[in-house]
Amino acid sequence: MKLHDTVATVTQRIVNRSQPMRSAYLAQLEVALQRQPGAQRLGCANVAHAFAALPVNDKLRVVAQRAPNIGIVTAFNDMLSAHAPFEHYPDLLKTEARRLGATAQVAGGVPAMCDGVTQGTPGMDLSLFSRDVIAMATAVALSHDVFAGALMLGVCDKIVPGLLIGALQFGHLPTVFVPAGPMSTGMSNGEKSKVRERAAQGLVSRTELLAAESATYHGAGTCTFYGTANSNQMLLEAMGL
Repeated sequence: MKLHDTVATVTQRIVNRSQPMRSAYLAQLEVALQRQPGAQRLGCANVAHAFAALPVNDKLRVVAQRAPNIGIVTAFNDMLSAHAPFEHYPDLLKTEARRLGATAQVAGGVPAMCDGVTQGTPGMDLSLFSRDVIAMATAVALSHDVFAGALMLGVCDKIVPGLLIGALQFGHLPTVFVPAGPMSTGMSNGEKSKVRERAAQGLVSRTELLAAESATYHGAGTCTFYGTANSNQMLLEAMGL
Protein backbone atom coordinates (compact mmCIF):
# COMPACT_ATOMS: atom_id res chain seq x y z
CA MET A 1 0.00 0.00 0.00
CA LYS A 2 1.47 3.33 -1.11
CA LEU A 3 1.86 6.06 1.48
CA HIS A 4 0.15 9.36 0.82
CA ASP A 5 2.73 11.70 -0.75
CA THR A 6 2.59 14.20 2.12
CA VAL A 7 2.95 11.46 4.74
CA ALA A 8 5.87 9.97 2.81
CA THR A 9 7.57 13.38 2.56
CA VAL A 10 7.17 14.13 6.27
CA THR A 11 8.35 10.63 7.20
CA GLN A 12 11.47 10.95 5.08
CA ARG A 13 12.18 14.37 6.58
CA ILE A 14 12.01 12.85 10.07
CA VAL A 15 14.32 10.02 8.98
CA ASN A 16 16.85 12.49 7.61
CA ARG A 17 16.77 14.85 10.59
CA SER A 18 17.03 12.04 13.14
CA GLN A 19 19.82 10.17 11.36
CA PRO A 20 22.77 11.53 13.43
CA MET A 21 21.02 10.91 16.76
CA ARG A 22 19.73 7.53 15.64
CA SER A 23 23.18 6.45 14.50
CA ALA A 24 24.72 7.51 17.82
CA TYR A 25 22.00 5.63 19.71
CA LEU A 26 22.47 2.44 17.67
CA ALA A 27 26.24 2.65 18.18
CA GLN A 28 25.67 2.97 21.94
CA LEU A 29 23.48 -0.16 21.88
CA GLU A 30 26.07 -2.08 19.87
CA VAL A 31 28.74 -1.34 22.48
CA ALA A 32 26.38 -2.45 25.27
CA LEU A 33 25.57 -5.68 23.45
CA GLN A 34 29.23 -6.65 23.21
CA ARG A 35 29.81 -6.48 26.96
CA GLN A 36 29.83 -9.45 29.32
CA PRO A 37 26.82 -9.89 31.63
CA GLY A 38 26.87 -7.64 34.68
CA ALA A 39 27.58 -10.44 37.14
CA GLN A 40 30.84 -11.18 35.28
CA ARG A 41 31.73 -7.61 34.30
CA LEU A 42 31.11 -5.55 37.44
CA GLY A 43 33.40 -5.41 40.46
CA CYS A 44 32.90 -8.05 43.15
CA ALA A 45 31.53 -5.51 45.63
CA ASN A 46 29.03 -4.30 43.01
CA VAL A 47 27.87 -7.85 42.32
CA ALA A 48 27.62 -8.70 46.02
CA HIS A 49 25.42 -5.62 46.60
CA ALA A 50 23.21 -6.43 43.62
CA PHE A 51 22.43 -9.98 44.71
CA ALA A 52 22.73 -9.75 48.50
CA ALA A 53 18.98 -10.17 49.05
CA LEU A 54 18.48 -13.02 46.58
CA PRO A 55 17.57 -16.46 47.94
CA VAL A 56 20.65 -18.68 48.11
CA ASN A 57 19.64 -20.86 45.18
CA ASP A 58 18.96 -17.80 43.00
CA LYS A 59 22.29 -16.27 44.00
CA LEU A 60 24.11 -19.47 43.01
CA ARG A 61 22.21 -19.61 39.75
CA VAL A 62 22.89 -16.04 38.61
CA VAL A 63 26.50 -15.75 39.89
CA ALA A 64 28.01 -19.22 39.50
CA GLN A 65 25.81 -20.71 36.80
CA ARG A 66 25.53 -17.39 34.93
CA ALA A 67 21.78 -17.70 34.46
CA PRO A 68 19.90 -14.77 32.94
CA ASN A 69 18.59 -12.23 35.46
CA ILE A 70 15.40 -10.35 34.57
CA GLY A 71 14.71 -6.86 35.93
CA ILE A 72 11.09 -6.07 36.80
CA VAL A 73 9.93 -2.44 36.84
CA THR A 74 6.47 -2.07 38.32
CA ALA A 75 3.85 0.68 38.57
CA PHE A 76 1.91 -1.23 41.22
CA ASN A 77 -0.24 0.65 43.67
CA ASP A 78 -3.51 -0.53 45.15
CA MET A 79 -5.55 2.65 44.86
CA LEU A 80 -5.70 2.65 41.06
CA SER A 81 -7.79 -0.14 39.57
CA ALA A 82 -5.56 -0.57 36.51
CA HIS A 83 -2.43 -1.16 38.58
CA ALA A 84 -3.83 -3.04 41.57
CA PRO A 85 -3.55 -6.48 39.86
CA PHE A 86 0.23 -6.04 39.62
CA GLU A 87 0.58 -6.69 43.36
CA HIS A 88 1.21 -10.41 42.92
CA TYR A 89 2.88 -10.33 39.49
CA PRO A 90 6.52 -10.18 40.73
CA ASP A 91 6.20 -13.40 42.74
CA LEU A 92 4.55 -15.16 39.80
CA LEU A 93 7.25 -13.92 37.43
CA LYS A 94 10.06 -14.97 39.77
CA THR A 95 8.55 -18.45 40.05
CA GLU A 96 8.31 -18.79 36.28
CA ALA A 97 11.84 -17.46 35.82
CA ARG A 98 13.16 -20.12 38.21
CA ARG A 99 11.18 -22.81 36.43
CA LEU A 100 12.89 -21.82 33.18
CA GLY A 101 16.38 -21.66 34.66
CA ALA A 102 16.60 -17.88 35.16
CA THR A 103 16.20 -15.42 38.02
CA ALA A 104 14.19 -12.21 38.40
CA GLN A 105 14.35 -9.17 40.67
CA VAL A 106 12.09 -6.17 41.16
CA ALA A 107 14.52 -3.52 39.95
CA GLY A 108 12.33 -0.59 40.94
CA GLY A 109 8.93 1.02 41.10
CA VAL A 110 7.49 4.01 39.27
CA PRO A 111 4.58 6.30 40.19
CA ALA A 112 1.25 5.95 38.45
CA MET A 113 -1.53 8.50 38.41
CA CYS A 114 -5.02 8.46 36.96
CA ASP A 115 -6.75 11.34 35.17
CA GLY A 116 -10.03 9.75 36.18
CA VAL A 117 -9.21 10.60 39.80
CA THR A 118 -7.42 13.94 39.40
CA GLN A 119 -9.52 15.46 36.60
CA GLY A 120 -10.81 18.88 37.60
CA THR A 121 -8.43 19.16 40.57
CA PRO A 122 -4.93 20.67 40.97
CA GLY A 123 -3.53 17.12 40.79
CA MET A 124 -4.20 17.00 37.07
CA ASP A 125 -1.45 19.57 36.53
CA LEU A 126 1.09 16.86 37.40
CA SER A 127 -0.25 14.46 34.80
CA LEU A 128 2.17 15.02 31.91
CA PHE A 129 5.06 15.82 34.25
CA SER A 130 4.62 12.37 35.79
CA ARG A 131 5.62 10.79 32.47
CA ASP A 132 9.11 12.29 32.78
CA VAL A 133 9.38 11.13 36.40
CA ILE A 134 8.37 7.61 35.33
CA ALA A 135 10.98 7.62 32.55
CA MET A 136 13.67 8.70 35.00
CA ALA A 137 12.56 6.15 37.61
CA THR A 138 12.68 3.40 34.98
CA ALA A 139 16.21 4.41 33.99
CA VAL A 140 17.25 4.50 37.65
CA ALA A 141 15.91 0.96 38.14
CA LEU A 142 17.73 -0.43 35.10
CA SER A 143 20.94 1.53 35.77
CA HIS A 144 22.07 -1.22 38.17
CA ASP A 145 23.10 -2.95 34.94
CA VAL A 146 22.87 -6.57 36.09
CA PHE A 147 19.97 -7.60 33.85
CA ALA A 148 19.70 -9.75 30.75
CA GLY A 149 16.20 -8.51 30.03
CA ALA A 150 13.39 -6.45 31.51
CA LEU A 151 9.67 -6.69 32.20
CA MET A 152 7.65 -3.47 32.45
CA LEU A 153 4.49 -3.65 34.56
CA GLY A 154 2.22 -0.68 33.87
CA VAL A 155 -0.69 0.64 31.84
CA CYS A 156 -2.25 3.96 30.77
CA ASP A 157 -1.15 7.02 28.88
CA LYS A 158 1.58 8.47 31.11
CA ILE A 159 2.90 5.26 32.60
CA VAL A 160 3.42 3.23 29.43
CA PRO A 161 5.22 6.00 27.48
CA GLY A 162 7.33 6.80 30.56
CA LEU A 163 8.34 3.15 30.94
CA LEU A 164 9.10 2.98 27.21
CA ILE A 165 11.22 6.14 27.23
CA GLY A 166 13.20 4.87 30.21
CA ALA A 167 13.61 1.39 28.71
CA LEU A 168 14.91 2.83 25.44
CA GLN A 169 18.00 4.09 27.26
CA PHE A 170 18.70 0.39 27.77
CA GLY A 171 17.59 -0.68 24.32
CA HIS A 172 20.11 -3.53 24.27
CA LEU A 173 17.92 -5.37 26.79
CA PRO A 174 15.04 -7.51 25.47
CA THR A 175 12.01 -5.86 27.05
CA VAL A 176 8.39 -6.93 27.30
CA PHE A 177 5.48 -4.83 28.58
CA VAL A 178 3.09 -6.74 30.81
CA PRO A 179 -0.56 -5.54 31.02
CA ALA A 180 -2.76 -6.05 34.06
CA GLY A 181 -5.94 -6.89 32.16
CA PRO A 182 -9.36 -5.23 31.91
CA MET A 183 -11.92 -4.55 34.60
CA SER A 184 -14.95 -6.80 34.32
CA THR A 185 -17.99 -5.33 32.60
CA GLY A 186 -20.10 -3.00 34.72
CA MET A 187 -22.91 -0.61 33.81
CA SER A 188 -22.92 0.13 30.08
CA ASN A 189 -21.70 3.49 28.83
CA GLY A 190 -25.16 4.21 27.46
CA GLU A 191 -26.80 3.69 30.83
CA LYS A 192 -24.10 5.70 32.59
CA SER A 193 -24.52 8.60 30.15
CA LYS A 194 -28.25 8.72 30.81
CA VAL A 195 -27.67 8.98 34.55
CA ARG A 196 -25.11 11.75 34.01
CA GLU A 197 -27.53 13.66 31.79
CA ARG A 198 -30.26 13.41 34.40
CA ALA A 199 -27.81 14.53 37.10
CA ALA A 200 -26.88 17.59 35.01
CA GLN A 201 -30.59 18.43 34.87
CA GLY A 202 -30.92 18.12 38.63
CA LEU A 203 -33.13 15.04 38.32
CA VAL A 204 -30.69 12.67 40.03
CA SER A 205 -29.05 13.08 43.45
CA ARG A 206 -25.32 12.83 44.11
CA THR A 207 -25.97 9.50 45.84
CA GLU A 208 -27.62 8.08 42.73
CA LEU A 209 -24.92 9.48 40.44
CA LEU A 210 -22.13 8.02 42.59
CA ALA A 211 -23.91 4.66 42.60
CA ALA A 212 -23.99 4.70 38.79
CA GLU A 213 -20.33 5.70 38.50
CA SER A 214 -19.36 3.02 41.04
CA ALA A 215 -21.30 0.41 39.07
CA THR A 216 -19.28 1.40 36.01
CA TYR A 217 -15.86 1.45 37.71
CA HIS A 218 -16.29 -1.32 40.23
CA GLY A 219 -13.19 -3.50 40.48
CA ALA A 220 -9.57 -4.10 39.57
CA GLY A 221 -8.38 -3.74 35.98
CA THR A 222 -8.28 -1.09 33.27
CA CYS A 223 -11.22 1.25 32.67
CA THR A 224 -14.42 -0.23 31.27
CA PHE A 225 -14.31 2.01 28.19
CA TYR A 226 -11.88 2.42 25.32
CA GLY A 227 -9.64 4.94 27.06
CA THR A 228 -5.90 5.35 27.19
CA ALA A 229 -5.34 2.46 29.60
CA ASN A 230 -6.64 0.05 26.97
CA SER A 231 -5.41 1.82 23.84
CA ASN A 232 -1.82 2.01 25.13
CA GLN A 233 -1.77 -1.74 25.76
CA MET A 234 -3.05 -2.34 22.23
CA LEU A 235 -0.47 0.07 20.81
CA LEU A 236 2.38 -1.80 22.47
CA GLU A 237 1.00 -5.08 21.21
CA ALA A 238 0.94 -3.64 17.70
CA MET A 239 4.57 -2.57 18.19
CA GLY A 240 5.51 -6.11 19.14
CA LEU A 241 6.31 -5.21 22.75
